[in-house]
Amino acid sequence: MTTASAGRFEGRVALVTGGAHGIGAATVRRLHAEGATVVVADLDVDAAQRAVDALPDGRTGTAASAVACDITDTASVERAVSTTLDRHDRLDVLVGVAGGTGVHPGLLDGMDDTTWAAGVDLNLAGPARCVRAAAPHLPRGGAIVLVGSVNGLQAFGDEDYSAAKAGLVSLAQNLAVRLGGRGVRINVVAPGTVRTRSWDQRTDPDRLASLYPLGRIGEPDDVAAAIAFLASDDAAWITGVTLPVDGGVLAGPVARFESLGGGGER
Repeated sequence: MTTASAGRFEGRVALVTGGAHGIGAATVRRLHAEGATVVVADLDVDAAQRAVDALPDGRTGTAASAVACDITDTASVERAVSTTLDRHDRLDVLVGVAGGTGVHPGLLDGMDDTTWAAGVDLNLAGPARCVRAAAPHLPRGGAIVLVGSVNGLQAFGDEDYSAAKAGLVSLAQNLAVRLGGRGVRINVVAPGTVRTRSWDQRTDPDRLASLYPLGRIGEPDDVAAAIAFLASDDAAWITGVTLPVDGGVLAGPVARFESLGGGGER
């Protein structure tokens, strides 16, 4: 695990949606290690509680807690935010991790309207609901970090998911302007292939490692470190940006580079 910068979030409260597994759980651990009081919000509240119980050093209770949250349901999102405020009297950081994609036909291969709408709702409207509910409560110096994808920046398939993740880029740019006068920042991280549960129903993600200039796929802690940076005062003059956390794949997949006659050390 990447070394945390102890104390960057002391006295601050962070709400992490999708915090029970994968990138969300790694982010919970990272923010907690750096001093934040963390509310772990997830559709699976039992898994969220297990994520809380697994935090080191016995820092549970007021230092971390779980709440049920379905980001496709406005009332559920609003309850998660109000519960956070009721428990801790403040909210400083929102991290929107919840989202995902499944195995389904592409847009030109028979994807129906219901599947399209569900993908866009989960991956674009859902994070927007969370921002809408949380942003009015964030103080000056507050931060929002949304988890996008390299799919939103370059063609990698999964059209509904990719279009939604591209929408997060524009959403963050627009809201950075709207929120900037209040001293609230909003940014996006765009991971490449990361070892998470979503790959269990698809394929072995390590087979894609050879595409990455750094020679491996990502781990949840890789993304959590970037999220913590953007949420912290170390990024106090950064807003409206999308930060790829992608092992270099957007710079150029290795196979493509080598097909053009590239070489160099590997």
